[in-house]
Amino acid sequence: MGPTPRSLSLDSALYRYVVEHSSREPPVLARLRAATAGVRGAQMQIGPDQGQFMQFLVRLTGAQRCLELGTYTGYSSLAVALALPADGHLVTCDVSDEWTQLARQFWREAGVENRIDLRLQPALATLDEFAADGTGGFDFAFIDADKTNYIAYYERVLNLLRPGGLICADNTLWSGDVARPEVDDEDTRAIRAFNDHLHRDERIDLSLVPIGDGLTLARKR
Repeated sequence: MGPTPRSLSLDSALYRYVVEHSSREPPVLARLRAATAGVRGAQMQIGPDQGQFMQFLVRLTGAQRCLELGTYTGYSSLAVALALPADGHLVTCDVSDEWTQLARQFWREAGVENRIDLRLQPALATLDEFAADGTGGFDFAFIDADKTNYIAYYERVLNLLRPGGLICADNTLWSGDVARPEVDDEDTRAIRAFNDHLHRDERIDLSLVPIGDGLTLARKR
């Protein structure tokens, strides 16, 4: 392995610069982000830069049929839905009625509730139902649910994705803990295993992007 290439450490000042010179966050997304700030688990919400990047990917790939695992208060699903064409469709999976009630409120406000199908049950159950009834051909998927099931989610989603479709998996740098051998909790081990699994997977094209808490992009070959 050669010398370490030049790279940036994104401190708070530089992150603020990135947001100020890149983010075009719609007001409805900004209001949802503010409303989520006081909700339990608010640190789980993706940032505006990542939301915009995902919108960029949705538009770039021409995605129309999308899948999301882990809705929380709906920021990522709203971002994706806003990037879809009028006849686009997103299935999003979560187990919390409390958190997704806030999501529904902002989906309605943004006028995209008709594009979003919320499934309130364990995501694996929804994915298995899709596999059983032949539902597939998804263009884009975002995985941001419990980390211990990441490989199981990925394998099922990959089977439901069309060739050339894109999977985005969140939190794959896990605040840097994946590179700290002394950190050995269950979630960190699960993410390391997921990253190793995808790195070896010849069915996909792969890129781990250091945006947010790490976003892995996997394009189905």
